[in-house]
Amino acid sequence: MLHIIITLFCILFPFTCSFAEKLYVVEREREGLSVIEDFKHTKMINGLGNMNHATVKVHGGFAYVISRDGFLSKIDIQTDSLLKKVKVGKSGIGFTFVREFIAVANYDPQDVVILDNELNVVKKIDTGSRNVGIKANDRFLVFSLMDKDEIWVLDAEKGFEVHKVFTKVGAMPFDALLADEVYIAGFFAESSVGMLNLKSMEYAKKDFRKGDGETVFKIPHFGTWGIHLDKAFIPAVGERKIHVLDFKSFKYVGHIELIGLPVFVVVSPDGRYLAVNYSGDKDDYVSVVDPVKRHLLKDIKAGRRIMHLRPSTDGSLLYVSSYFESRLKALGAGDWNISGGIDVPTPSGIIIVR
Repeated sequence: MLHIIITLFCILFPFTCSFAEKLYVVEREREGLSVIEDFKHTKMINGLGNMNHATVKVHGGFAYVISRDGFLSKIDIQTDSLLKKVKVGKSGIGFTFVREFIAVANYDPQDVVILDNELNVVKKIDTGSRNVGIKANDRFLVFSLMDKDEIWVLDAEKGFEVHKVFTKVGAMPFDALLADEVYIAGFFAESSVGMLNLKSMEYAKKDFRKGDGETVFKIPHFGTWGIHLDKAFIPAVGERKIHVLDFKSFKYVGHIELIGLPVFVVVSPDGRYLAVNYSGDKDDYVSVVDPVKRHLLKDIKAGRRIMHLRPSTDGSLLYVSSYFESRLKALGAGDWNISGGIDVPTPSGIIIVR
């Protein structure tokens, strides 16, 4: 009976239930993270480096941050305190976890840095290229070489020695994602994706063109894609639409028309909705889309320059960061009214800390 009462309460008052979770919100100008609990600002984690395009990940009870200017930081998410910060390069682009190690991909210098859990450097791998799309699958560390059109696979069980190198994979690898055992690389200079099966170590390329030869879409950063079941919802580059791709066959399904140029597509945990933010003339708006029927549900003027958006753990709220208002807001799923807000200076990325 108590469970039924709690469930009904959360349906009627989602704002209260969802705000029990903790958020880290990137503050670009103050080079740190705001800690938000129960939708109250409880702490600021300072001194993390240049947070423009910073990457934040939670792993094993800690949060890790790679700043644009090459600092890797480790944060205790119980105390929200900075434990250690190390310089791993001049321009860091991403990182991942492989076994008990952390691997960082750098633009500058042109290397991949391996660290232990205490952020001690154990190895540097010179590649002679800017490095992107770093991912891990069991013992294998995989990344793409933007300037050499290559994909490298390293073996963590053998001291990160090179297991295999794939050459001439495509024109200018730009980003990558991992789907089960398949490493999918996108290219900046051609309308294809490369697919590397990490079990069989076989590589193939799939082209994205219509029958008349027209390019369907240009690969943006994979981190902006929304994935729901077997469909990928892809923000178009320079077009006011989302492209829909069958994620298993990589066949083009169609597109959804939008009011502006999309940046991020995020999917609610229950799959009930997609949310999209924009660059350009509609950057004050958020759009909500039905992923099954693939049609627009609502356009919402949510603030001044919506930089990022993140559904709550239960999907009942959509958090959005309004950069020019210096405000974090929450929209209620269903009516899409603004349920609440809190001041956060120049907010950008939103991370749910579990």
